[in-house]
Amino acid sequence: MSVIIESIEQQLDQLANKHAVDLTKLKEKVNETSQANQDSNQTALFYSLNQIAMDQPNWTFIAAHFYLEQLYREAADNRGYDHHLKYGNLLTLIQKLTNEGIYSTHLLEAYSEQDILLLEQEIKPERDAFFNYIGLFLLADRYLARDHDRKLYELPQERFMIIAMTILKNEKTENRLDLVKEAYWALSNLYMTVATPTLSNAGKSYGQLSSCFIDTVDDSLDGIYLNNWDIARLSKDGGGIGVYYGKVRALGSDIKKFKGNSSGVVPWIRLINDTAVSVDQLGQRQGAVAIYLDIFHKDIMNGFLDLKTNNGDERRKAHDIFTGVTIPDLFMEQLQITDQDGKSIGEWHTFCPHQVKQVMGWTDANGRSLGLEDFYDEIDKKYFTEKYQEAVNHPLLPRKTYRAMDIMARIMVAQLETGTPYMFYRDEVNRQNPNKHIKGIGRTSIYSSNLCTEIAQNMSPTEIVNEYVDTDGNIVIVRKPGDFVVCNLSSINLATAVPAQVLERLVRIQVRMLDNVIDLNTISVGQAQATNKKYRAVGLGTFGWHHLLALEKIYWETDEAVEFADRVYEDIAYYTIKASMELAKEKGAFQAFEGSEWQTGKYFERRQYTSERWGELRDAVAKNGLRNGWLMAVAPNSSTAKIGGSTDGIDPIYAAEYAEEKKNFKFKVTAPDINHRTYAYYRRARHELDQVWSIKQNARRQRHVDQGISFNLYVRHDIKARELLNLHFAAWENGLKTTYYVRSTSQTEIDECEACHS
Repeated sequence: MSVIIESIEQQLDQLANKHAVDLTKLKEKVNETSQANQDSNQTALFYSLNQIAMDQPNWTFIAAHFYLEQLYREAADNRGYDHHLKYGNLLTLIQKLTNEGIYSTHLLEAYSEQDILLLEQEIKPERDAFFNYIGLFLLADRYLARDHDRKLYELPQERFMIIAMTILKNEKTENRLDLVKEAYWALSNLYMTVATPTLSNAGKSYGQLSSCFIDTVDDSLDGIYLNNWDIARLSKDGGGIGVYYGKVRALGSDIKKFKGNSSGVVPWIRLINDTAVSVDQLGQRQGAVAIYLDIFHKDIMNGFLDLKTNNGDERRKAHDIFTGVTIPDLFMEQLQITDQDGKSIGEWHTFCPHQVKQVMGWTDANGRSLGLEDFYDEIDKKYFTEKYQEAVNHPLLPRKTYRAMDIMARIMVAQLETGTPYMFYRDEVNRQNPNKHIKGIGRTSIYSSNLCTEIAQNMSPTEIVNEYVDTDGNIVIVRKPGDFVVCNLSSINLATAVPAQVLERLVRIQVRMLDNVIDLNTISVGQAQATNKKYRAVGLGTFGWHHLLALEKIYWETDEAVEFADRVYEDIAYYTIKASMELAKEKGAFQAFEGSEWQTGKYFERRQYTSERWGELRDAVAKNGLRNGWLMAVAPNSSTAKIGGSTDGIDPIYAAEYAEEKKNFKFKVTAPDINHRTYAYYRRARHELDQVWSIKQNARRQRHVDQGISFNLYVRHDIKARELLNLHFAAWENGLKTTYYVRSTSQTEIDECEACHS
């Protein structure tokens, strides 16, 4: 330990000056740690140095500095070079880990030794100083490559270079190295992060690169079990899953004309719950699955809203999955119907989707049966409302009728206890869908969202159409693939990219990287792979919003913050669409571009993009096409936001100073870049802020985001029912597509899917 202290003493003056840390206090801390830990390793020192406080927030960088020294020493010892060099030979690293089976052979097949030597020269060890302690700890603990004995081989800048090399390896050789350098520039400066699966698996011989998947379950035994099988395979590879269950028949419905035999959706959801627990993600965490059900489905009040609560029959519980409710405008309107005393009296009818198809006889142009879930309301044409009223007025169609407010009350009680169900405003989602032309006017294309509520893409169930024995005696099952949604995510670090004025340059390489992930990925579920190639959908998102507001000296609860959100996200949308258009010129448009609102220009009209630059871009998209059918989605960005040294997603900070706790650590942290100038903009913690201002910000943001946004509501545990209801009304009235968790001050930490925390 004394040798370590001698080495540390030589670096204290430089670090203290760089980070404005009290040198006397720092030396005292080092000496205290030395006396108390004579026989311990360096890790105790790092934990001790990470005792940051409001008056010394930059101690986190001091702790990160010494942790880096340990990582350099550990990697050097394992790889056989002098640790004072910090980084060793990149080619040797790739050869070693390829031989060990950690890296894929694709890197050595794609790049020559000369290429790798040139890229090694681009690695900038000094950029390791950008990490704070918690960010570096997470990166080293979860993502840096290690051998089968968990010995560290890869260092932070090498992980960034390996990601860049992997994602861009199939680019044309004449400009491939320049693109790799550009991607490394974006990653190493912490201007962006890639999705957690990409951060973990890029360049390696196992795992896939996409974050989340969404499936639509067909109303059949085959459909239910095929979905469960697909969930197991995707969960094994580390994907979070959203599942739409609105087509599955309700409790008490008939099966093959035998009345009252259906057990409804709850037993099948319990089966999915068991699959999520049993098939974990890469051996690190249990599977993560969200189940969505329509609010007009008969089982909504037959156990679905109580799946995660602690009261009631445990045989009808599924505590390990997450729930979401899809809500039409009509339901929200029914909530607003009151009597003369102001009491809500609007009625709501729930139906079994199987019985609706049997009785109503609605069909599409191909003669396929349609249900209520297959229609949505446009602004000028109420397709769903008309069908709903037809169903209500049909004397032979069974239904269960409730006061609409009683259903909403059950939703809010569950949200305050468990954080869920999520809210999915199905009409607004489908109205704003640029690719609704696939199903035609008035037909629902998007039934639900994913695990984190930011993905909104076309969906349809996969069906078994034939089963036979071939000439070799093999049983062949022929499946007609549905649109099985895939989420390919990446996020901009707003707090670094916006002040540096690099958005246009950054978004250009980011969109290219995301597009390449589509072709590189090896997804175990065939229909997901096919959908991925059909629409080439990506989700460019952001994190660090509160951090950026503080740097710009903008208070959260102000019109200035709302207007700023409008400007920032409009710029991001413009650069993203432009980048995808340029890729289409180079590589071709996505398969379903013709007839889309991208092609007709309706997308730009809906968002009132009337400026000269938008007009030019609209014409360029119509002429050249678009590479990607969907482009933007704002994920929660928790883990990787910490790696980027900023604030989670679009959320306000928990507090100016608090303890960050996960399964294997608990660190004291302060808000990023907190000082006497920024403190005032961090002072009010998330549960103290007026959530209406958050909704207003998100409404402006949503205008520019073609998919969804992971948007949490933060409330006190003693919030009045009317106040929470008004927040839901505000979200719906302001055109939000979804809301994520309702997080109250009484809830314990909610386990989330880390796949979307890109």
